[in-house]
Amino acid sequence: MAMMLRPIFTLLLSCLLISHFPVLEVSASTLTLYNKCSHPVWPGIQPSAGKPVLARGGFKLPPNKAYTLQLPSLWSGRFWGRHGCAFDASGRGRCVTGDCGGSLFCNGIGGNPPATLAEFTLGKDQDFYDVSLVDGYNLPISITPFKGSGKCSYAGCVSDLNMMCPVGLQVRSHDKRRVMACKSACSAFNSPRYCCTGSFGSPQACKPTAYSKIFKVACPKAYSYAYDDPTSIATCTKASYLVTFCPHHH
Repeated sequence: MAMMLRPIFTLLLSCLLISHFPVLEVSASTLTLYNKCSHPVWPGIQPSAGKPVLARGGFKLPPNKAYTLQLPSLWSGRFWGRHGCAFDASGRGRCVTGDCGGSLFCNGIGGNPPATLAEFTLGKDQDFYDVSLVDGYNLPISITPFKGSGKCSYAGCVSDLNMMCPVGLQVRSHDKRRVMACKSACSAFNSPRYCCTGSFGSPQACKPTAYSKIFKVACPKAYSYAYDDPTSIATCTKASYLVTFCPHHH
């Protein structure tokens, strides 16, 4: 008899939950992080202030593996790839690029620049997203929306900017042989002109520089400096997203 009651009871319970909690609107948006690099990537995730931390803020993603997250409605934050990481069993360690306080789990902490960022703001009627080089560049990243409506354009920086990084912006490996990342001019020189601060703190005053132009030519669909052309921000409605590290790597 108990066996017969259980499915009915479960059904009743689910009906009750649905009727009593209409406010618990679950977002249909998923975001999949896919590593097409030939090496592991440790994605970092930082929510905007007041938004929940997803997946403890970070994990290891081996080559050719994907990890899917549910995005809460109205969530906003950023994703980046950490590279060259080593962590002990307790999750302490460090990454060559994109490190977040020496922990496997970023837990709300941002990544050390330089790091290529995939940024999202989910809205009620429209999502905004972009790939940003404002914090510099470490890995190629693309954002592909699917199942959405509107413009829903592809965003990304898929060129290897490390190959064309000016000497003053280069972050080199320990043996100095390889360029591991490319700093933004703002973090390299920390001047108002490059950071769009102080008297340069407006779109009218802060114009592209020789450095931001190198980023823009290499990655026309990415945000190259703080007041870059707003067309670098893409929009889509009710989409799910694929964020790929090293999208052109085979």
